[in-house]
Amino acid sequence: MSNQKKRNFQIEAFKHRVVVDPKYADKTWKILEHAIHEIYNHNASGLSFEELYRNAYNMVLHKFGEKLYNGLVATMTSHLREISKSIEAAQGDSFLEELNRKWNDHNKALQMIRDILMYMDRTYIPSTHKTPVHELGLNLWRDNIIHSSKIQTRLQNTLLELVHRERTGEVIDRGLMRNIVKMLMDLGSSVYQEDFEKPFLEVSAEFYRGESQKFIECCDCGDYLKKAEKRLNEEIERVTHYLDSKSEVKITNVVEKEMIANHMLRLVHMENSGLVNMLLDDKYEDLGRMYNLFHRVPNGLSTIREVMTSHLRETGKQLVTDPERLKDPVEFVQRLLDEKDKYDSIISNAFNNDKTFQNALNSSFEYFINLNARSPEFISLFVDDKLRKGLKGVSEEDVEIILDKVMMLFRYLQEKDVFEKYYKQHLAKRLLSGKTISDDAERSLIVKLKTECGYQFTSKLEGMFTDMKTSQDTMQGFYASHLELGDARTLVVQVLTTGSWPTQPGVTCNLPAEMSALCEKFRSYYLGTHTGRRLSWQTNMGTADVKATFGKGGQKHELNVSTYQMCVLMLFNNAERLSYKEIEQATEIPAADLKRCLQSMACVKGKNVLRKEPMSKDIGEEDVFFVNDKFTSKFYKVKIGTVVAQKESEPEKQETRQRVEEDRKPQIEAAIVRIMKSRRVLDHNNIITEVTKQLQSRFLANPTEIKKRIESLIERDFLERDSVDRKLYRYLA
Repeated sequence: MSNQKKRNFQIEAFKHRVVVDPKYADKTWKILEHAIHEIYNHNASGLSFEELYRNAYNMVLHKFGEKLYNGLVATMTSHLREISKSIEAAQGDSFLEELNRKWNDHNKALQMIRDILMYMDRTYIPSTHKTPVHELGLNLWRDNIIHSSKIQTRLQNTLLELVHRERTGEVIDRGLMRNIVKMLMDLGSSVYQEDFEKPFLEVSAEFYRGESQKFIECCDCGDYLKKAEKRLNEEIERVTHYLDSKSEVKITNVVEKEMIANHMLRLVHMENSGLVNMLLDDKYEDLGRMYNLFHRVPNGLSTIREVMTSHLRETGKQLVTDPERLKDPVEFVQRLLDEKDKYDSIISNAFNNDKTFQNALNSSFEYFINLNARSPEFISLFVDDKLRKGLKGVSEEDVEIILDKVMMLFRYLQEKDVFEKYYKQHLAKRLLSGKTISDDAERSLIVKLKTECGYQFTSKLEGMFTDMKTSQDTMQGFYASHLELGDARTLVVQVLTTGSWPTQPGVTCNLPAEMSALCEKFRSYYLGTHTGRRLSWQTNMGTADVKATFGKGGQKHELNVSTYQMCVLMLFNNAERLSYKEIEQATEIPAADLKRCLQSMACVKGKNVLRKEPMSKDIGEEDVFFVNDKFTSKFYKVKIGTVVAQKESEPEKQETRQRVEEDRKPQIEAAIVRIMKSRRVLDHNNIITEVTKQLQSRFLANPTEIKKRIESLIERDFLERDSVDRKLYRYLA
């Protein structure tokens, strides 16, 4: 193939020049100008829009775009000046109506003009960076109408006056307001903000400042909050009807600041109607309203919370320290539960279940419940009362609710081990006397305690139930091996494991001969079936049923008494009169217990199976006792309780406290060793912090006691002090 030279072809334009009539532009513009006048004068029906579009198209095509654009600006400006005069002339309410009517006309005209000049809008305007026709029409309306010296201020004042009239209860034309405000928004956000929103917010702030001052002087707190809520809702409604949605936040901020934020402290502390009065009178609706309104302002909820906490701590402190209220432990705990229920209900119904309020409530209860050192004892007594008789006939669900409430108070206790001590004593009495109303309820509470504090806390309590079950089996075995005793089970023994029960040092008591022989038989049987065990009788914890015949009529009763009371009564089978000294010598019951025992049988009306001389409420060492032949009761079975203080006496309290302190020592030492074993080296302050943290689920460890335990561990070579820094401890493996 031969190489051919490449050739470049070029097509040239026609040399023929198009000649345009010099007067073409003026003629065409006259046609278009006339059309614009006709459109503004509402005579557009006779116009040919196709022809007009072609004329505008040709003008742009023949490079007369600038003439067309400038002519449009001049013509529209001229019409708008005429419109401005017409609007200015409108009087009273017709001012806004005229403005609205002319605005609608201008928009329709603008639409038609834009259609005619569409080609200019698409080609000439983008290439010369001029303002598009529709936007140009809006800008000209803004400059010639809205920002006209005679209209601008008048429009602003008219709009603000209408808002004010509506606030004072008048009905206004909201549709017209919406149209005018929409016009301002269409002209650009800056026009709406500068010409209306900014002055509107300023006037509103002034209005609500004055109104709030007037309200707060004449209303109570509840009424004031209702008015504030009403005003807030009105402003939100106003925005939805005729303002820009973005104005809602701004106007609500104004109302919140002027009506709520500026008066918060005065409202919550208002005499006879403030927050404290609302809490005292359970005014859920007012409290809910206060919460919702204060929620909207900075530091609003913290103000409510602080006042509530302060009031709660004050009333709680009075509740737990008032000597009158401490007389009845059950009533004391019930008051605490009622107070907790009350505030739970307030937080749930009025404060939207706010967690911060719940936390404030919990910290307040923890604060004042621990102001009274006897709170653990009283809570245990409350449980004791409920599980003995208070829950009789109550459904399982309600029992669970009551136990859950008790657990809630238990969580607030710093000295949970003190509660455990008392609870163990009370549980022992319930189990041994058979007075618990429900084993299920007892076990349910132990499960709750176990969940809260762990296995170690409840292991001994569970051991008590195990002993009761084992004792039943033991008694069956005893009677099966002693058939000579017959079916009448005269003796029922509960064998208690020393570590699990709150047993006391062996207290001697001389049992009647009949009982003594039977007890000896049981001892022989038990030690014969269990090797390596030792039995010691806890006569102070037992009960007995004694059959008695009174007077010449031979009235018979079965008396349910304590072991001590039985020992005393059996003495009267062989003697008609016995002095206190003789009874004490024969039974060897400790003096304090003997006096209580005699007091319950000789001084309690309706239970006085004995009489004494001289008659008095107290037992004296010179008193003489004899059987009350005139004793009667409508019941065959008569329970004679022991006169005993429901609460501990001062010496007993000291003794319990001492036992608790002793029990804490090994727990503190164990915690120190655990911490040091993992950390190896630790300074004094950190040991104190860590030990307190580890033990807080059981009790609040005393730093002085922790220090003593550290010293003890150093003496026993578990720890050593650092040779350089004496505050540093090392673990010795």
